[in-house]
Amino acid sequence: MRERKVRQPLIAVLGHVDHGKTLLLDGIRGTTVVAREAGAITQHVGASEVPVDTIKRICGGLLEKFKIEVTLPGLLFIDTPGHEAFTNLRRRGGALADLAALVVDINEGFMPQTLESLTILKSYHTPFMLVANKIDLIHGWQSIPKANFLGSFAKQPPKVQQALDEKIYELVGKLHELGFEAERFDRVSDFRRQVSIVPASAKTREGLPEVLTVLVGLAQRFLERELTVEVTGPARATVLEVKEEVGLGKTIDAIVYDGTLAKGDIFAVGGLDNVITSKVRALLRPKPLDEIRDPEDKFDLVNRVYAAAGVKIAAPNLEGVVAGAPLLVVRDIREAEKLWQEMQRELERVRISADVNGVVVKADALGSLEALEGQLQTKNISIRRADVGDVSRRDVVEAVSVRNSDPLLGVVLAFNAKILPDAQTEAEREGVPILQEEIIYRLIERYEEWAKLKREEVRAKRLEGYVRPAKFALKPGYVFRRSDPAIIGVDVLGGVLKPKAPLMRKDGRSVGTVRELQKEKKSVREAKLGDELAVSIEGPMVGRHIQEGDVLYTDVPRDHVLALKRDLRDLLSGDELAVLDEIIAIKQREDSTYGVM
Repeated sequence: MRERKVRQPLIAVLGHVDHGKTLLLDGIRGTTVVAREAGAITQHVGASEVPVDTIKRICGGLLEKFKIEVTLPGLLFIDTPGHEAFTNLRRRGGALADLAALVVDINEGFMPQTLESLTILKSYHTPFMLVANKIDLIHGWQSIPKANFLGSFAKQPPKVQQALDEKIYELVGKLHELGFEAERFDRVSDFRRQVSIVPASAKTREGLPEVLTVLVGLAQRFLERELTVEVTGPARATVLEVKEEVGLGKTIDAIVYDGTLAKGDIFAVGGLDNVITSKVRALLRPKPLDEIRDPEDKFDLVNRVYAAAGVKIAAPNLEGVVAGAPLLVVRDIREAEKLWQEMQRELERVRISADVNGVVVKADALGSLEALEGQLQTKNISIRRADVGDVSRRDVVEAVSVRNSDPLLGVVLAFNAKILPDAQTEAEREGVPILQEEIIYRLIERYEEWAKLKREEVRAKRLEGYVRPAKFALKPGYVFRRSDPAIIGVDVLGGVLKPKAPLMRKDGRSVGTVRELQKEKKSVREAKLGDELAVSIEGPMVGRHIQEGDVLYTDVPRDHVLALKRDLRDLLSGDELAVLDEIIAIKQREDSTYGVM
C-alpha cells in the first residue's frame, strides 16, 4: 500500500507590476533576488521553500493567538511574474498553486493586472488572501522593522491608524464590487466566505508574520484533502525552466506536486516536437529559504525528493524540453505516449499559425508565449504566428508578407528569445523591426509606441497623394509674367500649397494648376500659412482670368475632401481645416452634396 502524507501547499504570488511581489518573498527569504532581476520585476518562475521551523520563528505568538497548530511541513512559494505563469503552471484538475497571495499597493489600489489576477483566481476557484503592501509609505507611518502588523499598528498615531483603515475599506469596497466579501484579517468572522486582507510592508517586513500565519491557517483549514498526497507513487511535476548549468549541461527546474522523484528514475517530459524520455542523473535540491532560480548558495545533492518540492534535474537528452510542460515518472512507453498526447493538446492550444494579418510572436517558454498572446488579444492585436524558440528567418519572411498588406502589423515580437544570425540579416535587408524585451508589459508598450509612430508615418505618406486645402492672395505689383505660365508673388493665407494642385477662384471657377513654387529663387516643395513666395500657374492670364489682389483656393476633388474630413482630419492643421470649410462652402453653391459624407 502506498504511503500518504500532508505535503507543503504551493502558493502563488500575484499582483500588478511594481506592487512588490518579489520583494514580499524577498522579505520572507531574507535574500535579495529583486536587485538582480531584469527591471526588478520577476519574469521567470522560481520556487522558495519556507520550512515549518522558520514559520514558527517568524510568526511567534500569532499562531497561538489565532489558535493555529502547525501540521504542515512548510510552505512552497512559486515566485511568479503575476497571473500569466499562474495560468500556465497546471496539473490535472486545475492550477498548480493551492493558494494565492494577491499583492496590492495599498496607496495605489487596484490596477489592471490586479483585476486580471482576480478574474483568473475566481475562474480557477483558488483560495487567496490579499496583501495590502507598502504601509510604510502611508503619510506619518512610523516603521518598526520586522514587527508584526498588529504590534506596529497599535503604536501609530490615531490619524495614521485612521488613514490605514480608510485605505483598507477602499480595498474592501472594490472587492465587494467584484463579488468578494473581504475584511482586515483580524476582523474576519468566516475565513471560508471572506477574503483576509493583511496590511504589510515588504520593504520593512512589517506584517510578514501575519501573511504567513493567514496562509498556514487557510491551508490547514481548507486544503487538508488536497494536500494529502501519495509519497511513494511515481512523481508528477511541472517544468519551470530549462537552463544550462556549468558542469551539468542542460537541466530542468521543476515543481514536484505528487509522488516521489528519485535518482535513476526514467521520466517522460514534453518537448516541442515530441515527448522526451530520459533518466535522472542527479537531483539538486535548493537549500531551505533559497530560491531555485537564483540561488546564492550551492544546491544540495539528494537521492530523492517528495512532493511538494522545487528541484533541479540533471539528465541527458533534454534538448527541446519546454518550460511549462508536464513531467511524469514512467514505467513503460505507453505512459510516455499518453503524456505526449496531453502535450500535443497543450501545444495546439498555445501555438498559433493563421493565414491572417497579424504580428509574429516568439517566446522562450510555453508560459511566456501564452502570457504574451493573452496580453495581445486583450488589446485586440491580431497574431499571425506564435511559437516557442529563437527568432528565425522564416519569422521575418512572415512579417514581410504581413507588412505588404498591413504595415502596422509587419513586426516580430521576441520575448526572452534570441535572434538567429540569418533572421537578423533578413530583418535588416527588409527593414522589418524585431522588438526584443525581457519583460512582457514593456514589449507590449514598445510595440504600441512603434505602431503609433508607424501609423502616423503611413497616414502622412497617404496624405501626400491628396490635394491639400490652401488659400493665397495674389500680391499687387508682383506680377513677373502674365501667362504661359503666369508667375506672380503671393501671400499664403492658410493651408498647404503644393505643385500640381488645381486652383479655383472665390466663385468656384477653375483657373489652372500650380506648376512651381519658388522662395528666394529656389524651388520649394510646399508653402504654408505666412509664407511669401513666387508661384507659377499653368493656364490663366493675369489681367484676363485672374487679377492682382485676387484670392485663390486649391480645387480639392470630391473624393479627396471626403477622405481628408473622415480619415485624415487629425493630420490637418487648424488653418488647413478652416480653409477646407471655406472650399466646401464655395463648392456647395453649385453642388449641395459636395463634402457631405
